[in-house]
Amino acid sequence: MLPGKVPPEKLKEIVFNNLGAEGERIIIRSGLGVDAAAIDFGDTVLVASTDPITGAGRNIGFYAVHVNANDVATFGARPKWFLATVLLPEDADERLLEEIMEGIHHNCRELGVAVIGGHTEVTPGLKRPIVVGTMLGEVRRERLVTSNGARPGDAIILTKGAGIEGTAIIAGEKECELREAFGEDFVESAKAFLTRISVVKDALIAGEIGVHAMHDPTEGGIANGLHEMAEAAGLGFRVYYDKIPIAEETRKICEFYDLNPLALISSGALMIAAAQEKAARIVEALRENGINAAVIGEFLNSRDRRLIIRDGEERALEQPPTDELWKVV
Repeated sequence: MLPGKVPPEKLKEIVFNNLGAEGERIIIRSGLGVDAAAIDFGDTVLVASTDPITGAGRNIGFYAVHVNANDVATFGARPKWFLATVLLPEDADERLLEEIMEGIHHNCRELGVAVIGGHTEVTPGLKRPIVVGTMLGEVRRERLVTSNGARPGDAIILTKGAGIEGTAIIAGEKECELREAFGEDFVESAKAFLTRISVVKDALIAGEIGVHAMHDPTEGGIANGLHEMAEAAGLGFRVYYDKIPIAEETRKICEFYDLNPLALISSGALMIAAAQEKAARIVEALRENGINAAVIGEFLNSRDRRLIIRDGEERALEQPPTDELWKVV
């Protein structure tokens, strides 16, 4: 298999057929395009998500906290508790562990999240550190949003833009090369995309107005996120390339390394399915809070129609087999 997420067909065949007991009080459990689980606790719902950080050598604590917090927030829940498994390569020193834990500590405090447990070890065979995070959040039962709730005709709203996390990672990992090609200011601007990773604020604002589903596109970028969201709801989609926000830094980095920006890891973007009559209000509310947002398309009733319109031509939007980031880092 290629680096990155396990292919959807293998998830169905191997992973989702081996999920243990049926369990109790489970509202939502693992599935394609479903990034968290929801468990009924009466008046409130516990939302849980886990994700590893494997492609970043720097700011790994930051990514571990925010990527997992994002998944919880897409269910309408506020992130509250975090666990971290920190795996270090054999040549790691104490300073590396200190940097990772400081990153986790600082970013959890900013979100009001408590670190409640985890595990640390030095692991033979690793070339770089890996942090596996688990975030727990809570939401009132009536405010729960499901990631598979998109409906035919819903507007697809995207916040911020494509390739946010990928832009920050590549700028950090390839700093010298990019500085020579584009200059110091460009590299610093691209690295600063790190500050855009959280979608907690995006999700809570949209959720207040009312949405049918939310999803944060991570590995495989916007293209994979669209497929995951559509698959979870059993729908198709039509999106318009010209309406998808792509920052200049992202465009230039993708052109330099011959990458597809729509298939570049996009933590920091939030994909929202909402009734057409609410779409403009959601976009306006996000923009009033300093968050760029745009309607990029709509969900379709036919799951076989997953389309993108570019240069006036309608074509199938293929699901990326792997993230573009792996071509560079």
